[in-house]
Amino acid sequence: MPSQGYIYLDHAATTPTDPAVLEAMLPYFSQMYGNPSSIHTAGQEARRALDDARERVARVLHCRTSEVIFTSGGTESDNAAIHGAATALQETGNHVITTSVEHHAVLHTCQYLENLGFEVSYLPVDRFGMMHPETVYRAITERTTLVTVMYANNEIGTVNPIAEIAQAVKQRAQELERTIVMHTDAVQAASFLGLNVRSLGVDMLSLSGHKFYGPKGTGVLYIRRGTPFLPLIFGGGQERERRAGTENIAGIVGQALALELADGQRQQSSQHCAKLRDQIIAQVLENIPGCQLNGHPTQRLPNNVNFSFEGVQGEPILLGLDLAGIAASSGSACSSGSLEPSHVLLALGQTAELARGSLRITLGRSNTEEQVERMLEVLGKLVAQLRQMPTLTTAGAAAQPRS
Repeated sequence: MPSQGYIYLDHAATTPTDPAVLEAMLPYFSQMYGNPSSIHTAGQEARRALDDARERVARVLHCRTSEVIFTSGGTESDNAAIHGAATALQETGNHVITTSVEHHAVLHTCQYLENLGFEVSYLPVDRFGMMHPETVYRAITERTTLVTVMYANNEIGTVNPIAEIAQAVKQRAQELERTIVMHTDAVQAASFLGLNVRSLGVDMLSLSGHKFYGPKGTGVLYIRRGTPFLPLIFGGGQERERRAGTENIAGIVGQALALELADGQRQQSSQHCAKLRDQIIAQVLENIPGCQLNGHPTQRLPNNVNFSFEGVQGEPILLGLDLAGIAASSGSACSSGSLEPSHVLLALGQTAELARGSLRITLGRSNTEEQVERMLEVLGKLVAQLRQMPTLTTAGAAAQPRS
């Protein structure tokens, strides 16, 4: 267990469960343990909790309750959305469009579809990691059935103009007189960006509970009514036959409350984190030579900072910070076991050597200015020391949960 003075700066990997969320979950582990598919009193008690949670999520997303599917997390939501829409429409087309900087939950699903005979276009982003609507528009063909573009990048924090991209997709679909589904991975966006699916114009949207102070093992997939979709998991008739399996009532209750709280605290959290983020960016660029800010300078998540440092690898930086009681990341936690450079940074045009020297700092509600100042002090000394040492190579750890 981390010490009391431990500084946690890896909120893109996971967030601590909010105490109020944990309290709301506890009764459903013991006192109210019924299966919501059962017709007896205990089962119907669980059913009411499930229905209430769905209503809470629907209010945040500004959608119908029937359009909310509960899943096991962001990875399942992404998998289900992409596989479900592509296979449902495969008789009308086999072309899927995504970007080169998506999370692996999206990229690996697209690669799986390629094995099934689908054609996938991995569109290049600009030097800030942003995807532009006109690029997507031009890539759509008469065989395109699905476009999936992330709302905010998990490594570099760049925020895409999803509403404009969705509008471009719908315009092109109308011109071609065909159905093209628009999906967005919004896993990193929930705490800081609006999730009104009507305003965003998307047909499908993925969320993960543990990214906004909810429990791990919970997720949401929004599917607009009428969107072609085939289920990924088969069994019972749960979730309107779109996701089989007995519902995780405790997790669903906790996730719904966490999303509701995140929605209510969005402006306050954004302002708090953005102030600390800007402090980090300004001081690192001023005080540490040979470093580069990755991602868009302004259109980025309020809590995300990503740097590449010349002449030093990211892993020794992380180990040094951890020894000093500071948790950070070199990118997606899912790729932390790999010695390969980040595919996101390579897509931005970085060399493999520079991409290996990356550091991701992601802030949260509880971080303070004093913690940031401590991190900056340690980081500056650490980078200087590492540049005086021979190049280090360290075997990576096992892959961690989705980020």
